[in-house]
Amino acid sequence: MRGKLVVGNWKMNGGLASNARLLDRLASGWQALSGREISVCVPFPYLGQAQAALSGTPVAWGAQDVSAHAAGAYTGEVAGPMLAEYGCRHVIVGHSERRQFHGETDAAVAAKAAQALKAGLTPVVCVGETLAERESASTAAVVARQFDVVASALRNDLSRVVLAYEPVWAIGTGRTASPEQAQEVHSMLRRALERHDAGGVQVLYGGSVKAANAGALFAMADVDGGLVGGASLDAEEFLAIAHA
Repeated sequence: MRGKLVVGNWKMNGGLASNARLLDRLASGWQALSGREISVCVPFPYLGQAQAALSGTPVAWGAQDVSAHAAGAYTGEVAGPMLAEYGCRHVIVGHSERRQFHGETDAAVAAKAAQALKAGLTPVVCVGETLAERESASTAAVVARQFDVVASALRNDLSRVVLAYEPVWAIGTGRTASPEQAQEVHSMLRRALERHDAGGVQVLYGGSVKAANAGALFAMADVDGGLVGGASLDAEEFLAIAHA
């Protein structure tokens, strides 16, 4: 049976003092429950701090990106084995902001997911459509294309990933897909996963998730939790989402 997972994405936010307060509250406030997990994906400079604060607690940690290469002359990139040395469990790949601002292609996302798996990490693979694509009734085609490239690259390893559906029009905008809109896309992804014998993969929803709407979203049959952006910087809000 698929468990529930909530992953926090701090994006490019944080500082040593504020991080310490946030991590301490998460470590003390989250009670491990059967079938429920939480994880926080922090900026690279703070991985050591997250490891020190969360080791031995029920809270996992991870990174927000990974290189498509295992090592070499790739200045500024961070390889999967490096993240593994910091005890990371998860790493986000293909976030809409990486696709938009850094030009990441579907093939690049698939390569990063493969490198994460080789390093023993669980990639949280993001897919989702823009507002223009939704308004042109292209959601299914766009999400299917993004998924198919990753599925083809990973093959039998697809069952080891986490998927996150994040409608780009709902990222940081305050707009959220309705539970029914989210379920429609999640159901499509679930059927696609089952065709690849990966029906047990968790599929998260990401897009302005808050404590006020988390319960309704997570109640959908194929929504296995959330990829949470800004709300993950508020410990009480994030804990409330995780308990929803």
